[in-house]
Amino acid sequence: MSSAPSGEGLNRAVRFVVFANLGYFGVEFAVATAIGSVSLFADSIDFLEDASVNLLILLALRWSLAARARVGMVLAGMLLIPGLATLWMAWEKFNAPSPPEPVWLSLTGLGALVVNLACAFTLARFRHHSGSLTKAAFLSARNDAFANVGIIVAGLITAVTRSAWPDIIVGLAIAAMNADAARDVWKAARKERREASP
Repeated sequence: MSSAPSGEGLNRAVRFVVFANLGYFGVEFAVATAIGSVSLFADSIDFLEDASVNLLILLALRWSLAARARVGMVLAGMLLIPGLATLWMAWEKFNAPSPPEPVWLSLTGLGALVVNLACAFTLARFRHHSGSLTKAAFLSARNDAFANVGIIVAGLITAVTRSAWPDIIVGLAIAAMNADAARDVWKAARKERREASP
């Protein structure tokens, strides 16, 4: 019979996710800036946001249910930040559409996919542990993996069409996925808040 995930195991998993996200944020942000990619820019900010979310989780794991519910609501708002950044950069691209370098776009997206899959698998066994906190981390890593597949495909299409639109569309899709994750985390946090109420 398998045992429930331990608190120390969750701590180790979240620490790994924090450092993995911080490390790849630097890589992806540098490439996004160099090639002018909306999708990589959005995804790099999402890596930074994921690192922040997981750092908050690490600090809040020992808190009460009510405190975790409050942090969960804050995290739901934080999940919207990459989407807002994406909308801003997409607007810039609308005014001056130019395609990013497709090889770097796809290769960087592939690297991001590897990192996010590692984070998602690391967090998968803890996604129902500590309520909205670990749910936020797992949903974010899972959604990011889907987004990375989109970035890789956008790079391949851009190589053929030399159009800026695949990159812009994927960037906007990343924003939409983050909004949906934020809604799920908000609902989980509200449920915890109700359960914590006397």
